[in-house]
Amino acid sequence: MDLRGKRGLILGIADDRSIAWGCARVMAACGAELAVTYLDDAAEPHVRPLAEALRSPLVLPCDVRAPGQLEAVFDAVRTAWGTLDVVVHAIAYAPKDDLQGRVADCSAAGFALAMDVSCHSFIRCAKLAEPLMPHGGSLLTFTFYGAEKVVPHYNLMGPVKAALEASVRALAAELGSRRIRVNAVSPGPMGTRAASGLEHFDELLGDAWSRAPEHMLARLDDVGAFAAFLASDGARLVTGNVEYVDAGYHVLG
Repeated sequence: MDLRGKRGLILGIADDRSIAWGCARVMAACGAELAVTYLDDAAEPHVRPLAEALRSPLVLPCDVRAPGQLEAVFDAVRTAWGTLDVVVHAIAYAPKDDLQGRVADCSAAGFALAMDVSCHSFIRCAKLAEPLMPHGGSLLTFTFYGAEKVVPHYNLMGPVKAALEASVRALAAELGSRRIRVNAVSPGPMGTRAASGLEHFDELLGDAWSRAPEHMLARLDDVGAFAAFLASDGARLVTGNVEYVDAGYHVLG
């Protein structure tokens, strides 16, 4: 996969176990020039060394809950580069009490916050990226099988990720005439920092490994390689999809 000459924005690196880091690492190895964001001052010491390893020219704060921060990131990209080819959105959040409780018990505020951070922020990214992609581009986000079927302990994130997948399809239809492709990647369970907030996560990992046809769990480089393909010209007709990278786990009942 040749990404030389392409410029990408990576949102959601928290540390070296992040899915966003796996994507950034492979894309950079394929020749892409990447801008990187970090959540806040506490996250910056974990992210900046990774950005430096990528030789990222732009390393910017971005909390999508803070008014104006996401817009400031895209403004910085416009000033530095003028155009953009790829956006990787790997952002998700739900308050712990709502995430670890029943969907029936989740609060209105917790549900709204989870939808805003995990779903609507991707829609905002699409709107901000559109004028920076005059010759087309690729928008990527991340989902999980719990959007399609009930997965024990995934709870509130199931409906939220289902909304994200529906948003991917809608955006693909709306932006296709501009040759902007929109896809979601659905890895199996992975030991990321974000996943540690789920109850009984080790059980989910064990179940995925034992039941998946290949008896394997996705690694960061597996997800990164597929994301790099979706960012490449080789995937120019791939849009509106949920692409599974889970050793076949999703095909089982």
